[in-house]
Amino acid sequence: MLDKKVADLLNDQINKEMYSAYLYLDFANFYTHKGLNGYANWYNVQAKEEMDHAMGILQYLQDNDYEVTLSAIAKPDKVLDKLDDALKYGLEHEQYVTSLIHNIYDAAHSVKDYRTMKFLDWYVSEQGEEEKNATELITQFELFGHDPKSLYSLNNELMQRTYTQSSILVTE
Repeated sequence: MLDKKVADLLNDQINKEMYSAYLYLDFANFYTHKGLNGYANWYNVQAKEEMDHAMGILQYLQDNDYEVTLSAIAKPDKVLDKLDDALKYGLEHEQYVTSLIHNIYDAAHSVKDYRTMKFLDWYVSEQGEEEKNATELITQFELFGHDPKSLYSLNNELMQRTYTQSSILVTE
């Protein structure tokens, strides 16, 4: 049986992951209106991945006989003016999500909930990848994004990203 505090934190994390998806849809919308469909594509794919993350936690809680309670998803509150605003906010948000995952891991560790810790290992690794990707987007934009031809090239490169269902949802 799951520890109530750990289960409640996981349940709350479902909402945080859905908010992440909503935030990234907002970023995609911003880039679509700026004519940068590659950047929009990157964030649309990112939004789908965040929904997968939420569904993975939901399934874990259900598999462990916890009654999931869903709550309202907050409206994204970031003001996007410059082309790199979403990129910088994206990294900031991923760092925040990493802190949330670490807090849940700490709570599971404190009650010796090794099963949940093992489950969260995937999320810990995933957050490392998310922060790395967000940092690389910023670096590429800072290096090349101010030159129209280079920005065009970066945008086309980001258009190639495709959605693949997160491995947390793939069952054996």
